[in-house]
Order: sequence, then structure tokens, then C-alpha cells
Amino acid sequence: MVSTAPYGTWRSPIDAALVASHDGKPDFVGMVGDEVWWVAARPAEGGRAALVRLRPGGREAVALPAPWNARSRVMEYGGAPWAAVPRPAGGPLVVFVHFADQRLYAWEPDDPAGAAPRPLTPRSAVGGGLRWADPVLRPASGEVWCVLEEFTGEGPRDVRRVIAAVPLDGSAAADRSAVRELSDDRHRFVTGPRLSPDGRHAAWVAWDHPRMPWDGTELLVARVVPGDEGVRFADARTVLGGPEESVAQVEWAADGTLLAATDASGWWNLHRVDPATGGSVNLCPREEEFAGPLWRVGQRWFIPLDGGLVAVVHGRGAQRLGILDPETGELVDAAGPWTEWLPALAAQGTRVVGVAASPRTAYEVVELDTRTGRARAVGARHTDAVDRAYYPEPLIRTFTGPDGREVHAHVYPPHSPDFTGPAEEAPPYVIRAHGGPTARSPLVLDLEIAYFTSRGIGVAEVLYGGSTGYGRAYRERLRERWGIVDVEDCAAVAEALAEEGTADRARLAIRGGSAGGWTAAASLVSTTTYACGTVVYPVLDLTAWANDGTHDFESHYLHSLVGPLAEVPDRYRDRSPLARADRVSAAFLLLQGLADPICPPAQSERFAEAMAGRGVPHAYLTFEGEGHGFRRAETLVRALEAELSLYAQTFGVVAPDVPPLELVK
Repeated sequence: MVSTAPYGTWRSPIDAALVASHDGKPDFVGMVGDEVWWVAARPAEGGRAALVRLRPGGREAVALPAPWNARSRVMEYGGAPWAAVPRPAGGPLVVFVHFADQRLYAWEPDDPAGAAPRPLTPRSAVGGGLRWADPVLRPASGEVWCVLEEFTGEGPRDVRRVIAAVPLDGSAAADRSAVRELSDDRHRFVTGPRLSPDGRHAAWVAWDHPRMPWDGTELLVARVVPGDEGVRFADARTVLGGPEESVAQVEWAADGTLLAATDASGWWNLHRVDPATGGSVNLCPREEEFAGPLWRVGQRWFIPLDGGLVAVVHGRGAQRLGILDPETGELVDAAGPWTEWLPALAAQGTRVVGVAASPRTAYEVVELDTRTGRARAVGARHTDAVDRAYYPEPLIRTFTGPDGREVHAHVYPPHSPDFTGPAEEAPPYVIRAHGGPTARSPLVLDLEIAYFTSRGIGVAEVLYGGSTGYGRAYRERLRERWGIVDVEDCAAVAEALAEEGTADRARLAIRGGSAGGWTAAASLVSTTTYACGTVVYPVLDLTAWANDGTHDFESHYLHSLVGPLAEVPDRYRDRSPLARADRVSAAFLLLQGLADPICPPAQSERFAEAMAGRGVPHAYLTFEGEGHGFRRAETLVRALEAELSLYAQTFGVVAPDVPPLELVK
């Protein structure tokens, strides 16, 4: 029987503990012989990233036991943290980055003696130390090739990055000089190398400040030449890309040509590139994205297959898996219920594996057999934690923003099999701004969203101008207009939902983390649209963030988002929520990890201090040991319950089974 109850008061079996237990998703999938391996989040284990393998018969086994944590901190967002190869005897050889010390380790998980992982790289007491990502194992030569991020001083920008070779015999574990650098450090950022089929050339992607990788990158090719101490890269040259062209990924085809995803056409399309001349051919010209923003080295949107076909993640908005024939341009999508695929492809023979989800299923490891066209979930399989009747039923919407521009959004109305709202009442809505800001919100099952919708609070995820998935022109709407376009687009969606009667205009909230936290805070100081807001590990002071206030990777991001600081200093001050704290009139919740190197707690602390005594209800919660993105189950529970309590208090309802959040003025 369906009961009528005020929105926001509905009881739900989806509690914060359930949401926390399902936080995270499989990532960095790989093939090790016939086995599928991946990195799995473990919120209940302090946020550990476990390495999991799929054994014969479909049994999942932990390949790297606690307390080992397979997670890289290169560019702080990390990258591929592991690689493994099968061996004729003794089981696979694995190398991985351990999060606690960022050293590279080798391990033999099937060793009957049960030997512990052994370090391959040394510690460094300088700055952030030595960090590694995107390893390529070369057991025949006794090496693993990686991206090396080396701090040269104590500051966040005292850093260099190169491609380096690490000996597998452990001789570099206490000797930095035993690490051989393959590339020079002329470029600030590099991805891991890809070796040509004949082993004579290597290719990688590089870029420099002030560009971000979605602004402009270069595809480099170098000769691999022997030396007295081993091979090295020689005569590196740019064959594709530049300041206004983003090459997101490169791989070698079996015929010795390159495959590269570049947005020269305005969309990240897949091209075949002649490594000698740089001449390129678009293999499937479409107004779709065949790649995305390179936030982490080692992301793979496409992968060549035996026989010349290419598996590709592509789409406009949603990203699906397809098989491309580069000779004909024919593209056939994989059948199945999955509507969103991550850039985490791997392949062996006719098998393609990746990570995929849908609005009714969370992310799981999926395998496609290209011979039969059959796709099936093989690992981290989705199981319904509650009756599917409690899942939201999202709508894909396009709204009209200022100047008639399109604004894409995913709208999740309140939904429960047990309750309905009063006929005369419109529900409250939370407008969610994603992070990045050069990113997007995928349309997949998210129990955090269901936590609210099953209680009678609607959610709208806004893919504001600047989001990816809609071509370069759409994402460049935000150029020098961060804090304006994103704020306007979120408000346009909120106002439209209220105008059409979908949402209660008096009960609108804004919510975001990281760059979304900036948008939420900027919305609170520049609009009167929202009754309250949740601001999570945000940017609040542009000038401080630009002046050594963040890590190296994003230290020049504001150059494109806001403008060069030296040329427009007033813009940095005037747009910053910290400088306009006196304009906040809506209640808010501020959440901050105290170990966050990207958006350090100093800005949140100053904002909380600026709001003290101003008469605006608010709460500031901090979490020891949490960085940029909460990972621990207890943190996730506390943060989610506090957010719901804020909305309940602001919207004038009683949220059942949630401890009250103390708001101060």
C-alpha cells in the first residue's frame, strides 16, 4: 500500500551505511594470461584499493591482501597503479604502487613460500618523494617502464616527470642512480610509453603549463636505441598535436602505424597516424567523443585487437562500447544493458574487458567476446542491495540557459514504492554540480542519489557548460568564465524545474564537491535561487589557489578557467566566494578532508571563520586522514547523514533515522 507523506520524510531501506558499503567502482582493468584483474575500492578497509583477480571458474580472489594499497599519487589523481605478466611457472609477476610510501613493488602472488612484496624503488625525503604510474612490464629485459614523478624541493611545483626504467632485480630499491631515465624532462607532464610492434620506437603523450591535457598535448615518437646500460629513447619528436589540439591517448597498431584520439575536428575522434610524417586519417568522423579528459595517466578509451579491429568507448554524452573496423569505418556497438563505459579497456585475443554500468546497475567488470558478440558481467557483478523499486528513474533533459544555450542535465524525481507526496505539494530538489570542472556526470545507478530520491528529495545533475562529452566547443564555454557559466547553468535548471512545477522553488539546494564545491559556493554568494547548499572540499579563494595553493597538475588550470592572474587579478578576487562571504544568506554545510593536497583545508577554514557570527545557519565538518574524495566508510556515512539533516532542517521536515546536524550561526 502506498502512503501519502510529505516529501523528504519518506522512510527508505537505503541508509548511509548501505551507500558507503557500495562506494567506489572497479578500475584499471587488465588481462593477465586468461585472467581478468582490476583495482577494487574497499571503504570498510580504510578506503584501501585492493587488487582483485578472476580465477578460473569465475571466482574472485584478492590478489593483494591488506594492508597493501594499489594506488598511485602521480599528479595527485593517480594513474594506472599496477601491471602483471603470466609466467610459464610460478604464477604471474606483478608490479604495483603502494599508496602509503608510493614505492614500486614486485610480487609473486602464487609463490608457495608466501614471500611479501619486495620494493623496487627507493624512498626520497625530498618534497613528495618519488611516485610512479602506468607501468609497462618488460621481463625479458628485466625492467619495468613507468612514469616517474620526482620532487626536487619542498614546494608543490618543485617536481619533474620523465619516463624511466626500473630494474626488476631490486637493485634500485636503495639506489636512485639505478633508475634509468628513458626520456628527458623537457615536458612537464608525460604519459607512460607505448612500444611499437618491432620494439624500435616508443610513443607517448606530453604537455606543459599552462595547458591542461584537454587544452593541448603533443604525441611524441622516439627511437629505442641500445646503450651501455640498456636501451634509451633518442630523437624524440612531435608527430601530432599542439597548443590547441588535445591528443588524449596513443597506441600502436599491428602494422606499425599509430592510433590516436585527437580533437582536431572539435571532437575526440580516432585517427590513424603515420609515425614518420605525422599524416593522419580520421577513421570514424562523427560528432561524438572517442576519448575524454586525461585526468589520470593510463586511461584507455580504445585498444587495438588482433586482426586489426579496434575496441572503442564512444558517444555523445553517454559513453558506450563499440568495435570499429578502421578499414571501412563501420562501428558496431556491443549488445547489453550497459549504457556507460569507463576508459578502462583491456584485451587479449578476441576478448575485450572493461567497466560498465547503467541506470539500473552499478559499475561491474564486463567481458565482450568479439567472435560471438556476447557481452557478460564477469567480475564485481552488480547485485541489488535493495528492491529495485527504490531505485530512481532518471530523465535525460536539455534545458535552455542564458543566451539560448543548451544545458544538459539528468533529472531524478523522488521515487518510492511505499510513498507518494501530497498532490498539492511540489518536492524539494538538490541541484548537483560535478567536479572537474572538465568532466561529466554519468547516467548510472548511484545509491547516493537513491538515498535522497527514495526519501522524497529530487536530484538534478547538471552537465553545465564546460562539461565533457559534447565536443570541444561545449567544454570551452567555461573558458575564463568559471564561476559564471557553471553558476548560470545550474540556476537555469533549478529555475526551469521550479517554473514547470517539478520542484518547489522555495526548497532548492545546490551541492558539489571539488570544482563542484566551487560552483556550489559561488552560487550561494551570487544568486538567491537556493535555500541551502552542501560544499565539499572546494576551491574558495582563486588567488591563493593559483599561488602555490594546490598541486602542480592544476596549478595553472585557472589560466584557462579564469584568465592569467597577472592580467586579471581583480577577476580572481571578485569571483572568489571567500571574498564575498558576506553575501551568503542560505544555510550551508561545508565538508573537508584534512589531508587534501588538491583543495587544502586552509580555504575551508578561512571561509568558516568568515561566516562565524553572521547569523547564517551552517556547519563545518572535517575528517582526519581523508584527502580529495572521501574513501572511508565512516566518513561517507557521517557526510551523507549530515547532508540529509541540513536539507531536512532547511526544508522544514523531519528526516527519520538520521542524527540531527548541529547548525551554528
